[in-house]
Amino acid sequence: MVLFNAATKELTAKIVYYGPGLCGKTTNLQHIYDSLPQDGRGKMLSLATQTDRTLFFDFLPIELGTIRGMKTRIQLYTVPGQVFYDATRKLVLRGADAVVFVADSQAPALESNKESFQNLMDNLREQGAELEKMPHVLQWNKRDTPNALPVEILDREINRFGCPTFEACAMRGEGVRETLTGVAKLVLKHLAERYGGGVEETPQMAPMLAPPAPKEAESESKPLEVEELSGGEMLEEIEELPVTEAGGVPAAAAEPAVSHGRHTSVVEVPVVLDRSLFSGEGPVEIKLKLYIK
Repeated sequence: MVLFNAATKELTAKIVYYGPGLCGKTTNLQHIYDSLPQDGRGKMLSLATQTDRTLFFDFLPIELGTIRGMKTRIQLYTVPGQVFYDATRKLVLRGADAVVFVADSQAPALESNKESFQNLMDNLREQGAELEKMPHVLQWNKRDTPNALPVEILDREINRFGCPTFEACAMRGEGVRETLTGVAKLVLKHLAERYGGGVEETPQMAPMLAPPAPKEAESESKPLEVEELSGGEMLEEIEELPVTEAGGVPAAAAEPAVSHGRHTSVVEVPVVLDRSLFSGEGPVEIKLKLYIK
């Protein structure tokens, strides 16, 4: 669901990277994030689970163009690929305007790709949306692996609606920009058709994913202070988060920060956990890994 900010004359669309576990969703977004200029990106929140490398969600505002004089920003999200995180996938998928489905090109992963694509359609249908009518693209990732299936087979088995596809090797950054550019153009076209006025493109997309500049020597800083919450408290925190009428992200998330200065000493990170984790007897051990750049 597109969010409008009349004060800043901006509209914000939401793109979700979807796919099976370890297919390369996180790698895609990490490459995008590292390639963006620091003053043109928001904070990225990451959670590493024991079985997968997952961004529960991240926030990357990217300026693309204008529609009827309004700047267009896109928020990028990714979902955990494992089956037992389905409740989290539904939460992150809520209010999505477009989807990038990342498929693992390796032959043994074909069935998991098909199951994840079906899961995507089912979850959207529960929310009253149809993938066929939504802007979406497919990325054939891991094309550099020796057991990668031919693109023709992947397209026949997974691409049910004939959407645009892109070959990629996200680990090396190949095809990442092309995939993002492809889905962004679909989103802009969709918004222009819905709200009229056409799209006035800006030259942001070309240099958007330029190679990151060499990092300067990091200055000495104080360690971040992180508040520890129990599993039940974390669930309460998530349930109390405000949402839009269409079930999207909080309206406050659409307002860009005036400046991107240093992080404060206290960082609040909402974490979504499936209730089934707490249905058994005995204590539940929760481990969080924090990566601070």
